[in-house]
Amino acid sequence: MVLNDNGMSIAPNVGALSRLLTRARLNSNLWHAREGMEDRLRQLPDGIGGALDRLGRQVKGSLRALHAVGLLWEELGFAYVGVVDGHDVRALRSALDAALGAERPVVVHVATVKGKGFAPAEEGGLAGMEKWHAANPKSIANGKPNGPVKTAGSRPPEYTTVFGGALVEECRRDERIIGITAAMSSGTGLNLLQQELPERYYDVGIAEQQAVLFAAGLALQGAKPVCAIYSTFLQRAYDQILHDVCLQRLNVVFAMDRAGLVGEDGATHHGAFDIAYLRSLPNIVLMAPRDEAMLVHMLHTALLYDDGPIALRYPRGEGVGVPLPAEPEQLEIGTAELLRQGERVALIGYGSGVQKALEAADLLAARGLEATVADARFAKPLDAEFLRRLSSEHELLVTVEEGVLAGGFGTACWELLSEQGQAPRILRIGLPDRFVAHGAPPLLHAEVGFTGERIAEQVEAAVAAVERA
Repeated sequence: MVLNDNGMSIAPNVGALSRLLTRARLNSNLWHAREGMEDRLRQLPDGIGGALDRLGRQVKGSLRALHAVGLLWEELGFAYVGVVDGHDVRALRSALDAALGAERPVVVHVATVKGKGFAPAEEGGLAGMEKWHAANPKSIANGKPNGPVKTAGSRPPEYTTVFGGALVEECRRDERIIGITAAMSSGTGLNLLQQELPERYYDVGIAEQQAVLFAAGLALQGAKPVCAIYSTFLQRAYDQILHDVCLQRLNVVFAMDRAGLVGEDGATHHGAFDIAYLRSLPNIVLMAPRDEAMLVHMLHTALLYDDGPIALRYPRGEGVGVPLPAEPEQLEIGTAELLRQGERVALIGYGSGVQKALEAADLLAARGLEATVADARFAKPLDAEFLRRLSSEHELLVTVEEGVLAGGFGTACWELLSEQGQAPRILRIGLPDRFVAHGAPPLLHAEVGFTGERIAEQVEAAVAAVERA
């Protein structure tokens, strides 16, 4: 096992294990503390060395442990080699050769510098290392950052930044609010809270289960914890969400960044499943904003809600360019919003699906079909009366969500209407029943059919099928 120890994961590491490794990495006196230790023990005078040798491996191991950083690994059954300079190829080869020749599990502890050889990362310190954690192709050219420079006001703010700024303002409004992240401070926007109100910010390290459990404990004491975790990473804490939060109906807010297809990080990072994996849990409210302004309103609503956990999902990247509200508004839980009135077809979007529904409606209108467009806002509870009205007034309902269809928002709408005796024609638009590869979101959206054009085509085909029937 090679421990590539550069002092960081994405952001700077936290916790006791990190401090232990840092002490070993930075203290050169410990680097070779184990070398020749047994030989020196045997050379002790007056027969002491021979006696220790006869006492066996346990005593020698205990004496070695007085100076050896590898005690933790030894106790876990590993041999320990380190600390090795990971930028010294000869030393690294020698260490790996020794490890491969051992007849037991081995940990090779390698010290490296994150961003080694790239000046903007090295000279930028921890902030530079974090910024360049996941450099995209062509983002570096001739040893320098490559790409357009963003100027203030030139592009819409990113959802992550909007969330972080809104959370800071909510914390100033209510002293009970606390932000929690699992080693993703800048990735979730909580770095803004860390800078402005550090006493209200907690980073538990790469331990999503601990983040949710910690939030549950805080909620039991009257706090208003906000767990800001990527949609895909929240899956790791599913048991804690279920048993420690939902079962006790605790006031925990789950802010799920990177919902939907996130791009070059690939299948492990797409936030495709949170609607389905949370919708089945009792006592939880699910909502998703259609734009950055609605994100501000929804965070405010979530933090005023006092009847259990509430989760909001939002995509990676820039917002749609709407102005942010001067003051957030509280939304009524479980209410949808009509955005455009049409006929025959009703498009019901959830979260980022609303913008896709609007794009499709524009294309349909250009082809002579004026469609209704609505923002569901909530996947649980659904606005039952609103859905019944849309169903009775339109020949076809189209649900649009950036999540898997199995158990998702569209399925929830179909279940609700069917159980109430209605059997509407429903076309569900979402992500396919497979893992989606890496790639820029626009390319992936086109590949899976999650674009305005493809949605409009499917709607036209479904309308034609209704006419034939």
